[in-house]
Amino acid sequence: MATSQENMDFIPALLAPYKMSNFSLSHSYPNTPGIWTQQQVEAWKPIVDAVHKKGSIFFCQLWHAGRASDYCFQPDGQPPISCTDKPIQAKTHIDGVTEASFPAHRRLTTHEITQVVNDFRKAARNAMQAGFDGVEIHGANGYLIDQFLKDQVNDRTDEYGGSLENRCRFPLQVVEAVTDEIGADRVGIRLSPFADYNDYADSNPEALGLYMAQSLNKYDILYCHMIEPRMITQFESNEKHTLGNKNE
Repeated sequence: MATSQENMDFIPALLAPYKMSNFSLSHSYPNTPGIWTQQQVEAWKPIVDAVHKKGSIFFCQLWHAGRASDYCFQPDGQPPISCTDKPIQAKTHIDGVTEASFPAHRRLTTHEITQVVNDFRKAARNAMQAGFDGVEIHGANGYLIDQFLKDQVNDRTDEYGGSLENRCRFPLQVVEAVTDEIGADRVGIRLSPFADYNDYADSNPEALGLYMAQSLNKYDILYCHMIEPRMITQFESNEKHTLGNKNE
């Protein structure tokens, strides 16, 4: 790959905040690269080329942290967005150790949700222009898509909340938009129905996981990256949900 100095030259472009539609998009955590501006697309190209020269396949993971972000990572100090305005009660980050204090955030309107869907579409298009082989939609780990999926978080009373079908509507709209834009054979998705990161639990994770898996079939995407049920968090396992047993 490029030299250390050349790599440093990519950083300002990849990390620059940007305003897309009515949202000023920034980063959920420090040093998180973006794919929403032409400048960022150009900055990704030599990185993607270097990976391809090694004979590897390179997918770009598209994600939005939603209420798990912070004002300090948002342009102009704007509040993070989510399906709800309920605060996160967790006192640590997903490692269960690092202290966290999550700020107040705001609930998306139905019109704004359609804008976010389109933002995922644009990001997928940019990823293809940058030379990536495909994209993985991040619908796990308590980030924005997962916030809509989980009934312990999603308290909406419109078409995006309440029933299982309604809670899955936004995630599936993102899948549809991205597959329409770049082709189903270049799209994967990551899901974690059993995980409870940052207060993102569901009362019936089995039903949630099965509904999403069955719904994804009609889009014929490349893969569904499902986190195993035994993984409560990234650092903790629950053997009662283990798939199989030690002798299998």
